Amino acid sequence: MKLSMERSALLRAMSRAQSVVERRNTIPILANVLIEAEGEEVSFRATDLDIEVIDRAPAMVSRAGATTVAAHTLHEIARKLPDGAMVELADDGIAGRLEVRAGRSHFSLQTLPREDFPVMASSEYQVNFACPAPVLRRLFDKAKFAISTEETRYYLNGVYMHAAKAAEGPVLRCVATDGHRLARIDAALPEGAEDLPGVIVPRKTVGELRKLLDDDEMTIAVSVSETKVRFATPEVTLTSKVIDGTFPDYARVIPTANAKRLEVDAAEFAQAVDRVATVSSERSRAVKMAIEDDRLVLSVNAPDSGAAEEELAVAYGDERLEIGFNAKYLIEIAGQVDRENAVFLFNSAGDPTLMREGNDESAVYVVMPMRV
Repeated sequence: MKLSMERSALLRAMSRAQSVVERRNTIPILANVLIEAEGEEVSFRATDLDIEVIDRAPAMVSRAGATTVAAHTLHEIARKLPDGAMVELADDGIAGRLEVRAGRSHFSLQTLPREDFPVMASSEYQVNFACPAPVLRRLFDKAKFAISTEETRYYLNGVYMHAAKAAEGPVLRCVATDGHRLARIDAALPEGAEDLPGVIVPRKTVGELRKLLDDDEMTIAVSVSETKVRFATPEVTLTSKVIDGTFPDYARVIPTANAKRLEVDAAEFAQAVDRVATVSSERSRAVKMAIEDDRLVLSVNAPDSGAAEEELAVAYGDERLEIGFNAKYLIEIAGQVDRENAVFLFNSAGDPTLMREGNDESAVYVVMPMRV
């Protein structure tokens, strides 16, 4: 194999590859990236056996072939080479070395046989549809903060993507919860997604997918089977196993009768919560909200470190309410609001609270209160 390509294309491909590769590996080949060159294109394939990413880039291929090399090492080399450099990769297949040349720089890297590299088994995808990158970005970005990190409840360690029925019609829905807070985000159902089975997209896959979604003009091809999900652009294909588990019936925990309505500037609210939480104890980070007559008083009383209080002007016309929350949850939920105002809907101090952006019901958040 022998090819030359631009440093920027190599760096982009290797950035994606090395982020999939786990740094601690008991299987040496999994630390490598599979490089395959043919025609006028080179592909870089990396996997951790649960996720596989393939990045294709243009290259001048003078000898077709394939080899595998340490992903993190090649990424570091590409990162440190000067902008605009042309990089030559050459492997004769006999010496077990990949020669990397750029200008006066020369590296000789150990390779492993391409035959040892595991390729994710292909899957029959029952559902295929196309979705604009900004739509997928919104669905996953707004849901991912609520993904659970508790390994024992592994079925909550991802975002549940499925087709659902909403008041305005069929929707593509993403839901995440950790038992303390929940995010439910809807978008218009793309053509072809009507029979989408519910799949739980793992946390790591959500992070890798985010890197494909920055281009507002891009359309993502989504393919789903019962065991795998694939997101593809013309340059990159991301394939992932889905979490084998049953996502809980989230609709049961979304309150429908919360009538006490508080409207507040989302950015001001998040900043005020952050300020008063400075003195809260690290363990609970509890913040009390006292609401009455268009004013909200946020307070923290931590016996070990002190007390704090801040008042905000809000829109609220119901009976006085005192309710406590984990400060981190409030800040994260308020941070999801793209519009100016956040609307909180309460029932009582012991019941789940609903939050949405103004009157937009396509993004709904639930947060459980705590005793303060």
